[in-house]
Amino acid sequence: MPSPHHPSETVLHDLASRLRRLPPSCGPVRLIGVDGHAGSGKSTFAGRLATALGDAPVLHLDDIATHEELFAWTGRLLDQVVEPLRRGEAARYAPYDWTARSFGPLRELPPAPVILLEGVGAGRRALRPYLARLLWMELPHNEAWTRGRRRDGEALGEFWAGWVCAERRHFLQDPSRPFADLLVRQSSEGYEVLSKPAETSGPDQFITHGDDPSAMC
Repeated sequence: MPSPHHPSETVLHDLASRLRRLPPSCGPVRLIGVDGHAGSGKSTFAGRLATALGDAPVLHLDDIATHEELFAWTGRLLDQVVEPLRRGEAARYAPYDWTARSFGPLRELPPAPVILLEGVGAGRRALRPYLARLLWMELPHNEAWTRGRRRDGEALGEFWAGWVCAERRHFLQDPSRPFADLLVRQSSEGYEVLSKPAETSGPDQFITHGDDPSAMC
């Protein structure tokens, strides 16, 4: 475990301090979106940022999505999580079990000062009005998907093929990166947080702008 004086930990603690000072965005909650391509390191980063925030709650969108609704979960998230938090009440949602292919027991999410919303699509347009900040994991899609496939193994190869098509369509129709407040880059030294991301051409340009989704899969 890096010491508090390690460059990576300094970056995380500085970011945590900045997030704590933000005005609430969803009732009493500062809701922070952590978006990026599948395999880009969102879960690991969100976990470490949550620790820097004093064990802030993390809501993983993998608990909201399902096999049948990889991205069509907006209404469920708004009804079960966002609206209760906006009223200052505890949210209650049933996390999805990807092995059993069914929803599990209800889980409670109290309205903490900072809550991290982590997953592909955390920065979608329907959620942005409730976010205090949107962070984007800056890793090109091909690198991220390669990492994700390697992590999950051959057994999930068929799932990944369908996921890549679904993610391409989602970001073409509802891009997150252009609306990010901060970019997060991972390196051998930990993380780098960049403000005011500039829109430049690059390997992800086709996936965040209006190409034809049907031509991608």
